[in-house]
Formats: sequence, structure tokens, C-alpha cells
Amino acid sequence: MRVTAAFSRLLDLPGVWVRKVRFEPDRVIVWVALRRKKLVCPKCSYSTMARENEQDHDSVWRAVDLGLWRLEVRARLRRLRCPVHGAHVEGVPFARDGARFTRDFEDVVAWLMTKTDRTAVCRLMRIDWETVGRIIKRVGDELLPADRLNNLFEISIDEVAWRKGHRYLTLIGDHCESCVVWGTEGKGQAAADEFFAELDPPPAPSKQPRQPPDGVMVPFGPGPTVPAGEGVPAAWLQDGSDLDPRLCARASRLTAVSMDMTGGYAKSVREHASQAEIVIDNYHVVALATKALDEVRREHWNELRHLGELAAANAFKDARWALLKNPEHLTDRQAATLATLQTAGGKVPRAWAHKETVREIFKPGLSVAAVEQLIARLLARLSRSRLEPFVRLGRTIRKHREGILAARRLGLSNARAEALNNKVKLIIRRAYGFHSARAALALILLACGPVTLTLPHDRFHM
Repeated sequence: MRVTAAFSRLLDLPGVWVRKVRFEPDRVIVWVALRRKKLVCPKCSYSTMARENEQDHDSVWRAVDLGLWRLEVRARLRRLRCPVHGAHVEGVPFARDGARFTRDFEDVVAWLMTKTDRTAVCRLMRIDWETVGRIIKRVGDELLPADRLNNLFEISIDEVAWRKGHRYLTLIGDHCESCVVWGTEGKGQAAADEFFAELDPPPAPSKQPRQPPDGVMVPFGPGPTVPAGEGVPAAWLQDGSDLDPRLCARASRLTAVSMDMTGGYAKSVREHASQAEIVIDNYHVVALATKALDEVRREHWNELRHLGELAAANAFKDARWALLKNPEHLTDRQAATLATLQTAGGKVPRAWAHKETVREIFKPGLSVAAVEQLIARLLARLSRSRLEPFVRLGRTIRKHREGILAARRLGLSNARAEALNNKVKLIIRRAYGFHSARAALALILLACGPVTLTLPHDRFHM
């Protein structure tokens, strides 16, 4: 087998044939030529036989290393004039627009970035730090589906910290696909408004006056097209009027939006997708009850210190996890400490009982009607508890009662969103931080979004 034929099979580059191969001390250089005659714009699908000129130098791309040697692919390309994008060097089928690396090389880098840190990728692939960021952006722009926001019905909204100083990212997850479909910097109502603005951008102003057609499409009638004056009268529009854009908006397809009880997400959802049910994850209700118990514990500990009972305060300080952990997870020593506290009485055992009541209410297995009755009884008890943290907890539960019941009725929770958040935190920690939110979002969408990264050798098994 000739060397050119061997490298043609070894590289498996689409749309080219190998002209020449040269071995150098630190690299292997492979010259290729395009099989097609037409020139193709690298930014669109425009093709032509006309060319502006031919380059007087070779274009160079890095391919996946061949053992210890760097592997370079070179080709003499032509220039064309695209009616939309102007004059450009023709595109090649084995590399992305603007890249100096083959697709296989960039796919390997993108896959490695979802598994390890950037320093390791730079050393393994012999590229610099900024090049990795540019590769992630190119791969993400190509592989991230442009229609990923089209079929959203049940979504989650949650925020995750990406940097110190209360710097957050708001992530939108699809419950049906279990992936992140959108993200932006910031949190609260402004971030949610930005999502709905991208979900349903305002229509561009029409330059041509509207001409009413001879027939219109209506949902009722004997056929798909109903002549003017026939069909259902309620389906007709007045002359010169347009359809309400909200009838065709993608936000109108949303049926449920799960979130926690913080931020202004609920207000934005009510404004842009009023038909969607707001779902409050029951996990967050139990977490708030645990937080209220911890406030009562710290308040009691401070009271003991101010009264000068330092020995009792030190002994009570060790009871923290005996109170906060679930009873079934307590060690023998912690169970004994909890029993001692309950025997002594006071506000701490009462606070612990309220926390356990909240846990029992939201355990799986109870019907929606039973949970609704138990919540009503719980709110009455909390309002009379004389424990300020639990009085506030009762107000919060009363405010979000419908969303809490919707979570039980629809069987939705933010568990998937929280799991994705843990993966996002791992990505951020593994990268030792990011300089910009855009770089963090690019890698998050690549690792947690609706993207399938395929390694070069996996193509032979598909």
C-alpha cells in the first residue's frame, strides 16, 4: 500500500484525497486536495464554480497527533464571493469555519473538557488556554440544536453560583429531556424575563401592508382551507387585523414550571406564561423547616451563653446534628442526645417536632387531598407556635401553598435541576473558575445540554 493511500485511510478526512506525505523530526505533514469542483461558502450553503483567485500559500490544520508526532493537514484553497457574506476562502468539509484544527481534533478537545480540567487538556493536546475556549465555542455553536426551545412543556428554573461575590447563573432545564436548554448570567425576575424574551422574540415590523387572502386556515370546517364567508364565524378576523402573537407563542405551550421559593421567577412566569402551573419543590419546604430549627437551636445556645451557663452551652453545641439529621440516620450517641433534649423539654424539642411534622407531610405515598388537609393543620400549629422562625415558615408555606400542592399533583420536582446543578458545580470547581459567564455557560451547555459529543473512533461503531 502506498503511503498516500495509507494516510487517506488513517485520517479518514471527508471530501479530500491525499496528494503527498512528508515526515519531519517533530511532525508529519499531509497535503490534501478537495474532490469537489464547486467552491462552497464556509458560512452558508452557497456554492459556485466561479472563483475570485487562488491562495498563494497553503492553509494548515492540526489533526489528532500521530503517536509522538504532530500531524498537520495542508491544502491550497481558492477564494469565492458569496452574495451574502462577501469574499471568503472556500470551506472544507473536515474543519469548521474559522478553525485551524480538524473536526476530529476539536471533538476530542470538547469531550475532554467535559471530563477533566483545562490545564490537563492543554498539556495533553498541546494547545494553549485560550484556544480551548475558542474550540468549545465553535463545537457548541455547531452541535447545540437551534430548535431546542421549540418543544418545551415542563421546565425548571434554578440558579447556581459560578463565582465568588454572589455571581449567579440562571439555568433553564427541560424535565422531559433531563438537560439544560438555556442559561444566562444573573438571577431573579430579570433573568427569567430574558429567557421569555428569547423564547418569543418580538416580531419584526412588516414593511409591506397586509393583504387579506382569499381563504384562511381555520381549526374547524369541512376542509383545511375554507372559502371566505364560510366556516366558523368566530374563527374569522376583521379586515386589517392580525392574530394575537400570544396564540402562537412558544411560552403558551408551557404547562408547568418548577422552581424554589426564592427570587422573582414566579412573577415572570405569571406575566409571560400565565397558563403554566408554578410548581414548588417539596424538598425546599423541608429545607426551610430544617433551617428554622437551626435558627431556634442557635438562639437557645446564645441564651445559655448570655446566662453564664457555659458548660450547658458547650454540651448543647454538640447536639446540632442530633437535631438536624433525620432520626433514621442518627448514631446511638446522637439518638441518646436527642432523647435527653426531649426529656428536658422547652422550645428546642417543640421546634424539632415541627420540623419532623413537615417531613412526614411531604413523604411520598400520601394523596393530594390528604396533604392539603395536613398542610392546613400544620399552618394552624405554626401560627400558634410562638417560635418566630416557624411563624415565618408558616407564612411562606401559606404564600406558596398552590405551588406546593401542584408539585404533589403533577409529580414534578426540581430533583433533576438539582442534580444538574451538582454537575455544573463540579464543572466549575474542576475548571478552577472562569473569567466570564459566557465561557462558563458554553461549557455547561456542552456538558449538560442536548448535545451528543462523538469521538472519532465512535463513528466506526455507529
